[in-house]
Amino acid sequence: MLEEEIKFILELDKMKSVYRRTYITSGDRRENDAEHSFHIALMAHLLKDYADKPIDVDRVCKMLLAHDLVEIDAGDTFAYDTKGYEDKNERELKAANRLYGLLKEDQGKEFFDLWLEFEEMKTNDSLYANAMDRLQPIMMNYYGKVATWALYPISREMVYKRLEPIREISNQLWTYACNIVDDYFDKHKGL
Repeated sequence: MLEEEIKFILELDKMKSVYRRTYITSGDRRENDAEHSFHIALMAHLLKDYADKPIDVDRVCKMLLAHDLVEIDAGDTFAYDTKGYEDKNERELKAANRLYGLLKEDQGKEFFDLWLEFEEMKTNDSLYANAMDRLQPIMMNYYGKVATWALYPISREMVYKRLEPIREISNQLWTYACNIVDDYFDKHKGL
């Protein structure tokens, strides 16, 4: 029914108020979830030729547009916040059930399944989607005027751990990511 879809669409507007720790490249402010989702979905299309395994880029983009919707309820958990990760899965599962439950059953199931696939990182599509999700903040840290890495006690090793999905799906993007991470830490932290 149209009313269900409209209600869901209006709920999506809340993503614009969920702020991440990553700053936009100008350094003026932190990005919000809606901006991040748009950015990584477009990146997925632009960089699809660098995937070393077959992917369905349209499906990946849908996954990327849907995967952070749970943060409307659960909030954004900072990638390097070990305490926040203790209950992240529980908070996000509860949010996924509520948010995707606003839709017709088949639509809700489709979005829930995409979200779950993204989280599990077992398919080529989900690995590529996670690679985009992790590459984008790396780029914002490197090319931006304000690097989140400089604001928190984040080490090169911590960043490398976050990059693992990139290594799994693209040698070229892995090399690129490692190069900018190493350059940043060599120049700014010496770690």
